[in-house]
Amino acid sequence: MSGLLYFVAFPGIDVWALAFVALVPLMVAMRDQTPKRAAGLGWMAGFTMTMAGFYWLLGMLKTFSGFPTVVCLLFMAILCGYQGGRVALLGYLYGRSTTRGWGKELSFMLAFVASELVYPLLFPWYFGATVHQVPALTQIAELGNPILVGLTLVAANFVFAELVYSLLDRRPIRPRYLALWLAVPAVSAIYGAIRIPQVDAQVARAPKGQVGAVQANMSLMGKRNDPGEGLRRHYVLTQRLKSQGPLDLVVWSETSVMGSVPEDEVSTVYPNRFTRIIGVPLIFGAVLYRPVQDARRYALFNSALITDKNGDVRGRFDKTFLLAFGEYLPLGDTFPVLYDWSPNTGKFTPGNSLTSLPLDAHKVSVDICYEDVTPSFIDKMMRADPGQLLVNITNDAWFGDSTEPWIHLALAKFRAIEQRRYLVRSTNSGVSALVDPVGRVVAHTGTFKEDSLRGQIAWLDGTTPYRLWGDAPWWLATLAAVVLSIRRRTPKTAA
Repeated sequence: MSGLLYFVAFPGIDVWALAFVALVPLMVAMRDQTPKRAAGLGWMAGFTMTMAGFYWLLGMLKTFSGFPTVVCLLFMAILCGYQGGRVALLGYLYGRSTTRGWGKELSFMLAFVASELVYPLLFPWYFGATVHQVPALTQIAELGNPILVGLTLVAANFVFAELVYSLLDRRPIRPRYLALWLAVPAVSAIYGAIRIPQVDAQVARAPKGQVGAVQANMSLMGKRNDPGEGLRRHYVLTQRLKSQGPLDLVVWSETSVMGSVPEDEVSTVYPNRFTRIIGVPLIFGAVLYRPVQDARRYALFNSALITDKNGDVRGRFDKTFLLAFGEYLPLGDTFPVLYDWSPNTGKFTPGNSLTSLPLDAHKVSVDICYEDVTPSFIDKMMRADPGQLLVNITNDAWFGDSTEPWIHLALAKFRAIEQRRYLVRSTNSGVSALVDPVGRVVAHTGTFKEDSLRGQIAWLDGTTPYRLWGDAPWWLATLAAVVLSIRRRTPKTAA
């Protein structure tokens, strides 16, 4: 039941109010259970929510691997079984702590933090994303990313779990208990109500710029088979944006310009090919390569390049977090035959620079694809060389016309709040969007259609509490979760 409620509350379905009760069945089921049993119950919830919520994995695996549907369904079940291990970890730590005498609320919260922080996922997600449409509840992300938002929802679940416990135990409801945990989301909402106008006032004082995003909607094979058509679409849509007024920047999607180019020739190939006729600063996705002296023969990079209004290349960012089974195969370098078995999988090399890209007197922090769903990565980037604008370029066409593009956008919105920057997203097939520093979507496109958008952004400076301390509080909470799972609580003795 928790798995299904979680799925319906999550972005894509977006019945967000269910987030206040989605964990209650799991809390009730795990009460007074052994660690092994609690872990099993957690895994059941996690497997259910991922099989339902990530149904689009089946199409992605078919596209990437080329395997038959039955085989891809098996792989999907294995992958979701692994992803469900995150909630199993929550259950295990919770069961260990409660059987050692620690309170169920403290044990659950610490285990929740640990599971969201340390469990490695192929496709990261956060419980806090369920309320992405409620700005008043998401502003605390500037203090502690979506994990903190998720904790406020956990507190609300404690309230409804107490109502169930009172029925099961045939005892009166504890009003003070309810008031304590209801106060947590209430305080979060009050914080949001105070911070939203403050951030809006900061935006009003900041210098402004006009940006555009292009969505060419090239099919996966169409991008490869007809790169000229992709370039034509991007050019036509860019000229349409320019006809509506001056622009400070236009953003094209991930690998929007197909055909690999030697990395030492980018300064001549792209200006000669198209950037000199664009007439506006541009960020676009490209594939670059470098010869190497090993079995690969060359290293491929999924890159973002920025050009000035004259078309000259001024900066480059290489994707750091590569998508397993999409851009590389785990152990593929050790066992090259794996690439023969999965011919559609890429052979990319991760980048190693977090430098922002220059745009006249401003700086832009660019990331690629699902890097924008990882709070710690964007925070590390902003600590290294903070930009005044966040830009994400993505190609979500692999997942079809499913809920995945909307889930991706919902998760990405939190980066704008955590860093208090505008976020511009250009995706090949949608959803392209302009998000303000409060996390509100100012403009967005649909999915699987040629489209473009433009809007005003503010060039923002300054830092946030999350950038100051990052995930340090969550690492401490994770350590506490481990300690509680090992150390037995000593009962208080009467004086």
